[in-house]
Amino acid sequence: MKKSIYIVGALALSLLASSCNDDFLDVEPTEQLSPEQIAAAAEKDPSLLNGNIAGLYSTMYNTGTGGTDLDHDDFGQKGYDIYSDMLSSDMALAGVTYGWYSRIARYQATVNNTDIGAYKPWRYYYRIIFGANTVIDALGGTDAEQTEPLKRHIMGQAKAMRGYAYFYLAQFYAKGYGSGSEKILPIYVDTKVPNQPKSTSEEVYNLIIDDLTQAVTYLEDFNRTSKDQINKDVAKALLAYAHAARGTQEDLNKVVTLTNDVITTGGFRITNENELVAKFDPETGALLNTESGFNNVGTPSWMWGVDLTLANGLDLVSWWGQMDYYTYSYAWAGDAKIIDKNLFDAIKTDDLRKKQFHSTGRPLYKFFDLGRKAGGQRQITTDYVYMRIEEMYLLNAEAHARLGQDGMAKDRLKELVSQRMPDASYVDALSGQALLDEIYLQTRIELWGEGKAYLAMKRLKKNVTRGANHLFEAGSTFAWDSDELTFPIPQAEVLNNPQLEQ
Repeated sequence: MKKSIYIVGALALSLLASSCNDDFLDVEPTEQLSPEQIAAAAEKDPSLLNGNIAGLYSTMYNTGTGGTDLDHDDFGQKGYDIYSDMLSSDMALAGVTYGWYSRIARYQATVNNTDIGAYKPWRYYYRIIFGANTVIDALGGTDAEQTEPLKRHIMGQAKAMRGYAYFYLAQFYAKGYGSGSEKILPIYVDTKVPNQPKSTSEEVYNLIIDDLTQAVTYLEDFNRTSKDQINKDVAKALLAYAHAARGTQEDLNKVVTLTNDVITTGGFRITNENELVAKFDPETGALLNTESGFNNVGTPSWMWGVDLTLANGLDLVSWWGQMDYYTYSYAWAGDAKIIDKNLFDAIKTDDLRKKQFHSTGRPLYKFFDLGRKAGGQRQITTDYVYMRIEEMYLLNAEAHARLGQDGMAKDRLKELVSQRMPDASYVDALSGQALLDEIYLQTRIELWGEGKAYLAMKRLKKNVTRGANHLFEAGSTFAWDSDELTFPIPQAEVLNNPQLEQ
């Protein structure tokens, strides 16, 4: 992979703290620092690397991080959450006035490696990897042991981010896991190696799991100052996702342990009714529960997210600018994103989550700016959620079910479902595949619009059938490993990396 592809702007990922001495700033301006200069500065003051870590986190929500200047679906992780929800078909595109996501919804970007839609996730996640490797190199390299608390915490976050990025690459660009001999992605563990050939699925997953395992260890005593940072609970959750995707019996037992740890010691609780769905005064129509809307990083169920403010400078080009009717957005102006009809019909009538959706399928009562004025929010101050505790309950139940431990799977599932409907006793009658299917359904319902159904589809090898309200391929069924559901390696990488097929 040439540097033109495997690169990140130094300005975004080498923001050094103001504690750096004036002489150094005069000689080596931060916006021009190379990885070698960053390493030299970090030898004098490792705390400078906190700026690089902050840059990594900002890459998750900044615009243009997928390598484009003008594309309005290029705004970091939440943009690819929309990609994945559309690929899984749980999210339908209900209008093409402006056309963003139409090539995703039509499965065109997944069958054509020249399509810019196949390029943006690749560029974004390798940008994260390069930034993480810059920090790892500055601390002595991927195999260097860290004993000082500050260095451990920085290395732990960098390795967690590298593991996160490779995990998503493996989901988007590999069809399955199989024997582990399938070659899927190039691996880069430092900033100096030349173009690399594709490594096997086994090698990629070994790296992901090694990185995230070390991150858990290094972050054990890290007390984060904001939820955009990865702490031990988020690292454990990412590690659980990786083990669940690989899916051996040993892996699944580790998923159970990791998710149990987060549930019991993480200090998070399940999203309650008032946070889950909007409620209104029957006479005035005023919103009664301002804790609703999935717009506040302080929500106790949110494990990982970012507090967006005016200083972040986000507007139309954002997740809210694509999804929220109550933001100045494409969803308001003509390109609504709605729930798949088949999935909506599968939600029980007494399930609170059915109330999150308008009769048109729009998520008007799940995600919204509190002003609730059509096209109202212009500058984004509503927050992004990357992960919440419900994911751990569902992963735990799923792992138990895959291990044949139906009783424990049902108990964990009921802990969640009992807070969504008045009677969860129907779960008691389920077993085997029927139980696993129900856990998958509940994952899709609970996490609609949050980018997690695609991950479940891949690891459980589920085919998808589009409902009647899709503009494209309505009623069509696609196998989980079909070309339509996985991106090809983009042409830019094929052309610029002669080692790719070695």
